[in-house]
Amino acid sequence: MPHHTPLIGTIVAGLVAAFILGAVAHRLKVSPIAGYLLAGVLVGPFTPGFVADSNLAAELAEIGVILLMFGVGLHFSLRDLLSVRKIAVPGAMVQIAIATVMGTALGTALGWGILPGLIFGMSLSVASTVVLLRALESRNLIDTERGRIAIGWLIVEDLATVLALVLLPAIALAAGAGGGGGSIALPLLLTILKIGGFIAFMLVVGKRVIPWALHWVVHTGSRELFRLAVLSIALGVAFGAALVFDVSFALGAFFAGMILGESQLSRRATEETLPLRDAFAVLFFVSVGMLFDPAVVLEQPLPLLATVAIILVGKSAGAYAIVRLFRYDNQTAITVSASLAQIGEFSFILANLGSGLGILPDAARDLVLAGAIISILLHPLIFSLAAKRARRAIELAESNGAPPKHLIVVGYGRVGKLIAERLRLAGRSFVLIDDQYDLPELAKEPGIETVRGNAASIDILHDAGIADASHLLIAIPEGFEAGGIAEIARKLKPGIRIVARAHSAEEVEHLKQHGADRVIRGEEEIARQMIAATA
Repeated sequence: MPHHTPLIGTIVAGLVAAFILGAVAHRLKVSPIAGYLLAGVLVGPFTPGFVADSNLAAELAEIGVILLMFGVGLHFSLRDLLSVRKIAVPGAMVQIAIATVMGTALGTALGWGILPGLIFGMSLSVASTVVLLRALESRNLIDTERGRIAIGWLIVEDLATVLALVLLPAIALAAGAGGGGGSIALPLLLTILKIGGFIAFMLVVGKRVIPWALHWVVHTGSRELFRLAVLSIALGVAFGAALVFDVSFALGAFFAGMILGESQLSRRATEETLPLRDAFAVLFFVSVGMLFDPAVVLEQPLPLLATVAIILVGKSAGAYAIVRLFRYDNQTAITVSASLAQIGEFSFILANLGSGLGILPDAARDLVLAGAIISILLHPLIFSLAAKRARRAIELAESNGAPPKHLIVVGYGRVGKLIAERLRLAGRSFVLIDDQYDLPELAKEPGIETVRGNAASIDILHDAGIADASHLLIAIPEGFEAGGIAEIARKLKPGIRIVARAHSAEEVEHLKQHGADRVIRGEEEIARQMIAATA
């Protein structure tokens, strides 16, 4: 190379490898996170070929952690948590305790000691919010009671892990001093005082300054300045929290996101920062993968098998039993237990912190990473089986003769909204599919039945009742994407009549080749109407 550019090389290698393996994972209907982790293994020091700079990757990962935690704070909903608090709070705490005890027992059996075992067990107890949300979204379960319980459960897990991340350095300091309870009490007390000071500062000062600053930026009319302001708040608060109050980047970023999440500008802040948050989140997962030594699969097969069993069986079985004890139905218990059959970003952060503090041995960290990769790879299959079983039970319970025929409308943009309004006024029965968060909520105002998700998903089409639909009206403007929806719908129900829209002759041809019965091209209809007006 003409110039020594390790930073550029690390970013390029990480993103390119993540894209390739993430695309493969998506094709295999596996979470892209698994692809990102494997990309890190590919460019890491334990595999042949190009090796990215691990120190630079770790620093980029720190930014990823900040933005991930900021995103968690933005999405933190106290209202959602309170709505399911009676099951989510005690359920999550008991499930964390069960998984931590199992992990501690395994760590002690492997000779690591109690404290490393506790960190190891805690790492196995926390499921990935990213993986869960994508699984729930793909099957339109977010707005269901089962989905709300699972999300509330993970919010409690996230909060417990944030507390563990904050307290762990103090515990490590006390443990390093070799003292007993007295030596642990003083660092813990100082840490709690610092946390209290930071929280008080954010609630008194941050809660006023952050929304005021964003509203001022909004009135400038500059989208670029708004985006920069949001990122400055996320990174600045995280760095300031560490510098002034000596608390973790993670806690600072979480509180910055949580305070911003209460503002009316939270949705816009989420949308504006999403691309950058996604990019650094990818680099975070890549950097985690770089730490993983694949040799652990051959060198520690039995401990790895036990780790995976705790994640997939022990933790899920505990969650299932807890939900059933709270007298929820079998379908809810299955969904919640399947949701938790994986670990992800918080597990990595906790394991990396434990390793960096010299508490957690590298072998334990490798087992956490291996368990995460395997569980993320298997989670779509586990969740799909659970969702299908729950759906079959619901369909069986609700089957009282064949339901009436109806239409399915895909997309609630300008065209979809007109179609829905006219169908509603005509008294026609239809179901609306859209993957945007706001649009289905707007559609519910006049009483339109909605299914939120991607219409290219077999599960979403099933939820919309394609088996009993007479027509599929694809109103989205992307003709080639609509072709994929038409092809899947045609396979699910060969006799359904499919009508779509297009902007070009190429899109018309594509749609017809993929199953559309009729394709309406806007320009042609306008020309036909204008000519008709001259008659």
